[in-house]
Amino acid sequence: MDFHSHYPTSVYGTRSLCVFLSVLLLWTGGTGASAINSTRKEILDSLLNGYDAWISPSYDQGRPVIDIIQLYILSIDSIRDTNMDYTMSFYFRQRWIDERLKYNNSHGVDVIELDTKIMEKIWVPDIYFVNEKQATMHDVTVPNKMMYLYPDGLVLYSARISGMFSCMMNLQKYPLDRQICSLRLESYAHSAKNLVVRWRTPAVEFSPTLLLPQFEIEKHHSSICDTLYMGINYSCIFLDIHLKRNHGYYITQIYVPSALVVVLSWVNFWLTVDAVPARISLGLLTVLTTTTQSTSFFSNLQKVSYVKALDVWLAVCMLFVFAALLEFAYVNVTYRVTNRRKSIQDLPMFIHKNGDQTRFESIFLSEKEEGKKRQVYPGKNQPSTNRKAGLLGSLYSKEREKARNIDRISRIVFPLTFLVFNIAYWCVYFLWEPTQEPKTS
Repeated sequence: MDFHSHYPTSVYGTRSLCVFLSVLLLWTGGTGASAINSTRKEILDSLLNGYDAWISPSYDQGRPVIDIIQLYILSIDSIRDTNMDYTMSFYFRQRWIDERLKYNNSHGVDVIELDTKIMEKIWVPDIYFVNEKQATMHDVTVPNKMMYLYPDGLVLYSARISGMFSCMMNLQKYPLDRQICSLRLESYAHSAKNLVVRWRTPAVEFSPTLLLPQFEIEKHHSSICDTLYMGINYSCIFLDIHLKRNHGYYITQIYVPSALVVVLSWVNFWLTVDAVPARISLGLLTVLTTTTQSTSFFSNLQKVSYVKALDVWLAVCMLFVFAALLEFAYVNVTYRVTNRRKSIQDLPMFIHKNGDQTRFESIFLSEKEEGKKRQVYPGKNQPSTNRKAGLLGSLYSKEREKARNIDRISRIVFPLTFLVFNIAYWCVYFLWEPTQEPKTS
């Protein structure tokens, strides 16, 4: 069968034309891309020809350069109470107009992306962080910087920075506190006549993966803080990040253990007054445990002159366990007095009545007169042995019951007092907000 008899010649002509047009389109497209790349290089060469990176764009124009800044926070790694600082990693974004870098986009070049080596030939605002302690720009595997040039002279600059910044904290409510950590930016050498720094809207963005182990970010606030140095006005902006401390760690590691130690000290009130070694050991154990807890947690805090919420809690816990130890000392003294009185019931004793009072006097006989009894007060009869034992037993039971009553009262007074303290403590420190100390320049 003839192949051409089933497919007309016109079909072959159409196919050939399509193939030709496709090849032509691919060739012209590649040539166009090459032409654009060539145009970009020519534009960049023409822009940098005679360009001086040491002079600001509006140096001779009598008006300042407006530098618009935005932060994209990647992580806040640690907020340390000991040194009062925090570590943060972020993208530092800037944009400004440099009229010397304007170019014609008639060739379809809407943006020019610069290599990091060429960026050094472009003027960049001298912005620095006022409260920075230590910071670095990332350079793995290449310097983490970018710069875009737009036809209207707009320069977009971004760099990845990680640094440690100071954060003056108010620890009066620690660990139930809220903190405000700031980031302050200024121009170092250019006054407000040559460079004005302002925030973009929004001033800061947070990475979706941002997670703080001990704090929660409640809100942030950006503002202007233009400052005078030696009579010269410098442009300044700052960012306040409001942080709320998470309570979970401190509840489980400080409050609950110390409260349990206080409750453990109350076991003393349920032990018999005769268990002297057990009650002494338990009292000393609770006191030493509370002291160890206080020392271990305060060693990780900044030494401040005011009283913190944790100071109040641990001090009251120490007061309770120490009061429980003193309660046992009082009960033990009361009980030992009755034992001394009981120990003399086998000695010869005589009674002298004077009004409503009864006085007991003991007479120890000499070795020659042992076994004999001498009456001190003539005219009075010596009490019988049964009467003497009955009176002493009654007094012994009365004093022993007094010691037991002290323990019974302590079983109620100590828990109620600790409960009242807890209600007052948590109400005060959850509702009260201390006045933030004024920021210093």
